[in-house]
Amino acid sequence: MLKKYGLLGIASALLISVSVGNNFKSNIAEAKTKELRPIIIEGPMPIEAEKFASKLKNVKVEKSGSFVFYKGTLDKYPVIVAKTGKGMENTAAATAIAIEKYKPIAIINQGTSGGHDPKLNVFDIVLGQKTTNIGSLKTETKDENQGIDATLWKPMDLMASEGSAGEDPNAEKPRFYDGNKDLLAAANAVKNKYTKGKVVEGTIGSADVWNNEVDRIKWFHTNYGTSVEEMEGAAAAQIAQAYNVPFLGIRVLSNNKTNGGQYNSTTAEACQEYVVEVVQQYISKTSHK
Repeated sequence: MLKKYGLLGIASALLISVSVGNNFKSNIAEAKTKELRPIIIEGPMPIEAEKFASKLKNVKVEKSGSFVFYKGTLDKYPVIVAKTGKGMENTAAATAIAIEKYKPIAIINQGTSGGHDPKLNVFDIVLGQKTTNIGSLKTETKDENQGIDATLWKPMDLMASEGSAGEDPNAEKPRFYDGNKDLLAAANAVKNKYTKGKVVEGTIGSADVWNNEVDRIKWFHTNYGTSVEEMEGAAAAQIAQAYNVPFLGIRVLSNNKTNGGQYNSTTAEACQEYVVEVVQQYISKTSHK
């Protein structure tokens, strides 16, 4: 009898030891995940953010002002989807909050866009080798009744100096924010997995303006080299640069007025599915894993 109880005691002790060991390993894994700096994925509207958020595991939702952050993991790596809202101001604020609060290793701003390049079609994706603000402009001096000529407007680089950019001749040029080379490498590495269109590097233009005038679109394409336009990316790029956080814009064409490409809302989901592939590739290569 004593022998029987002795064996039961040993078995119980072993079970407790295994349980403690598993809990210890689980706690270590959880601690390591918490130590990793997350990747932030930004999307302006619900259709541009929530599909990606649905791919995350162990999601917790946090809010700050009107901004929503879906915190979870992808391939056991912390990823946060930020629903920023539309426009430059919303995006700049959401990006600054995300950087201050979550200390990300990288930021990808993604979503839909309108085409500027007639060689690009609906469902094609542009990787932002460069991102620029196409809404920061200085008009020509004209007196009353002399009219308006938008083709004479000049770019205005608000970051050129701490003085008045409007009086600084050195500010009369576009400012381009370069896409991070490691994020670009990850995006290019998986571009063949995207089958709904082609994936190319290009220039993303951003402004709180929706351009429907084809001649105006062509003007930006000629003078800025823009591939697409949207309303958020340059603001996110500017804030990311201020904090020295790697950044990349990824935009799918949802329409293209230069070649008659009609609007298709399902492009938003297609873009997010591709960006999931990009993030998985980036995670697999990052030294911070």
